[in-house]
Amino acid sequence: MIDYYETKAHPITKRMVLDGYKQIRANGRAAGVDGVSLDEFAKDLKGNLYKLWNRMTSGSYYPKSLREKKIDKGGGKFRSLGIPCVEDRIAQSVMKTYLEPLAEPTFHEDSYGYRPKRHAHQAIKKAYLRGYRRCWILDIDIRSFFDTIDHELMMKAVKRYTQEKWVLMYIERWLKGGMLMEDGTMIKKEEGSGQGSVISPLLSNIYLHFVFDKWMQKNYPDIMFERYCDDIIVHCDYKRRAIQLKRTIAERFEGCKLEMNVDKTQIVYCKRPGNKGRIVHEKSSFDFLGYTFKPRLWATPYGMAVLTMPTMSTKAKKRIAKEIRDWKLHFTTGTIQRLARIINPKTRGWINYYCEFGKWGTTGLWRDLNFKLTRWVMGQKGIGFRRAHKWLKRVYAVQPNLFAHWGIVHP
Repeated sequence: MIDYYETKAHPITKRMVLDGYKQIRANGRAAGVDGVSLDEFAKDLKGNLYKLWNRMTSGSYYPKSLREKKIDKGGGKFRSLGIPCVEDRIAQSVMKTYLEPLAEPTFHEDSYGYRPKRHAHQAIKKAYLRGYRRCWILDIDIRSFFDTIDHELMMKAVKRYTQEKWVLMYIERWLKGGMLMEDGTMIKKEEGSGQGSVISPLLSNIYLHFVFDKWMQKNYPDIMFERYCDDIIVHCDYKRRAIQLKRTIAERFEGCKLEMNVDKTQIVYCKRPGNKGRIVHEKSSFDFLGYTFKPRLWATPYGMAVLTMPTMSTKAKKRIAKEIRDWKLHFTTGTIQRLARIINPKTRGWINYYCEFGKWGTTGLWRDLNFKLTRWVMGQKGIGFRRAHKWLKRVYAVQPNLFAHWGIVHP
């Protein structure tokens, strides 16, 4: 066991470092640029944690470079993440534990991303309810937000919460650290906060709290919005107000070394009961946090009406449909119960997120999955499609909850 002696000479204690390790251990993740995995780090846990604590308290801790990992966004586009090594993730977790309680109470109530007791579904629900009352939406896109955060302004924002020299020193070292690209080249960061690190979401919230949230609260207190990290939806009563806001927010971003992506930022008209057939030439749909908001025929207490409702976005459907198609189920042998144990954790996660609103919009995915299960039965039993489908239906009759998605679409 680790020695829990806590020094009084420095606010970083050994317990904080151990707790930081526990937090990043729970989240997992691949090795960083040094190739050291969590399991390898844990082989000499006491020694490694002590060395990290000693370096952090003496000021001799310097982070290693990030390792680039590209994530496919679809359409031939990729998002570049920076993966820190294990000890840097622990150090950042220590920093987050110290800094978050100082910043969190000041954040705006409509900031939802990466905050305790807040999540994406709350933001989506607010966007829907407010869109019902204020039918003009400004859907804001910030160009390469994580890659363009200005370091000087970032440090100025952090200083609003603390003047501790060790905090400012280590955050600045993380911001200015290098990144090893996938092609083997090393780059030095002159701007940006390294999306993918433990501390990055908190720093991004601190930055946008001053750049956007607080500025909106001061200059447009009557305007409602939802912000999930750099995804922002603003609600307006009139189109001319949305146009004016788009211009002034773009100017605000420019003054804070950010850039509004004018090609992706859009003004959208939300349909609601009573405005059927009006303003037909306006754009009427937008994507927010994996959901598409667009006009749909919906049952209300007063009959059928056209409402702007959220359902799983086309982009998310295509991504998940491709993942299901790529599953090599024919290599999975054994009972169908074993197959369910393999598949369910993944499908349950999708259902929990994308079926919170408009779950009927996901039925095509689950029909495709049932088709794939039928093909698996054909291979396991050596029978034709019809017999395999009937066999699967008999399984459903006995175990209707065997597969997570059968609660939405059964065989």
